Amino acid sequence: MMSATPAPSGEAAPGRRAWRLDGRFAARLRGFLSWWGAALAAWLPRRVRELFGLASRRLLLSPHDTDIALQLHDADGVRELARLPRPAQGADDDPLAAVLAPRSAELSRWLVLPARMGLRRRMTLPEAAADRLHDVLGFEIDRQTPFAAADVRYDHRVLGRRGDGQIDVELVVVPRAAIDTQLAALGPLAPTLAGIDLDGENGPLGVNLIDDARRRRREDPQRRVQWLLAAIALMLTAFGLWQMRENRSAAADALEARVASEAKRARAATVQRQQLTDLREGMAFLAAQRAARPMTVAVLDELAQRLPDSTSLEKAAIEGDRVLLIGLSTEASALVGQLSGSPLWRAPALAGALQNDPRTRADRFTLTAELVPPPTAAASPPQEPARANDAR
Repeated sequence: MMSATPAPSGEAAPGRRAWRLDGRFAARLRGFLSWWGAALAAWLPRRVRELFGLASRRLLLSPHDTDIALQLHDADGVRELARLPRPAQGADDDPLAAVLAPRSAELSRWLVLPARMGLRRRMTLPEAAADRLHDVLGFEIDRQTPFAAADVRYDHRVLGRRGDGQIDVELVVVPRAAIDTQLAALGPLAPTLAGIDLDGENGPLGVNLIDDARRRRREDPQRRVQWLLAAIALMLTAFGLWQMRENRSAAADALEARVASEAKRARAATVQRQQLTDLREGMAFLAAQRAARPMTVAVLDELAQRLPDSTSLEKAAIEGDRVLLIGLSTEASALVGQLSGSPLWRAPALAGALQNDPRTRADRFTLTAELVPPPTAAASPPQEPARANDAR
């Protein structure tokens, strides 16, 4: 027997502890994923689970004295399908195809041994041994059973975890001679087996006692359909993601176009608002200018009333806040007095000397007067800032 050399403290112990933690984590992760997948599959209809291969279904073969009982084991339990006479040795054809539907005949086939042929031992082991449980139990066969490890086929099942670092395990042992006898009774069905289980109180235990060399892995008849459906689902998922991206892109383009249109309308509204502001300011300026001096019609009417008939005008102009009169009059020196006192102007005066016109024998004059703002114009200048503020 080989003896293990203890590793130096400080190096091997941490590495071994880390390995145990990793193995424990991996075992728990596998258990969680298995439980999670079974829980999700339980929500699907039975036909859907069978279609995708998520339903645990297998064909059980239970040999009796003269025949073989064929049973279906699925999530609903175990139910008998048919009974088949023991096949003759050397037969080439599959005897199950004659009594079962093709879908049932293609299920994985398991031999179920009677409970009296096996030996079961319940044991408590450290949780650290969960990832190598089969190998650990191989060393316990000599101590827990009256058989040698080479004379039996064994397997195990985990009954539960205690939470204190230990797990409850059941060791299942069946002599090889008993298994060989049952396999010989099956005849041509023996090579088609995928596993060997042991019957328990509530049906098969869920262990596999077959040799790896004898195990036949039957191809799932729905595998191609499953792969096809998986490919279709993948393609539909990719198409859905692509369509979602296209919809988002189209929505973004539409939003960008709408924003550009709204921005264009906003710029046009800003230009129109500026034009309206300029127009209002221009109108306000013109109104202010018009209100700051008398109307031209009123000035001309006032001149027509005050000028004598012997006076003719060659030019009458309003230049800013002044009135300019140029003309001929035989009473030019009296024009200043006649134009005085008007409410439309003030301070009328002759500009320059009078010039006699020999042809008309009248005097040519130039007369100016300062226009008087109307009474409403006095209040106009204080309103200019208000209008300016409104324009701003």
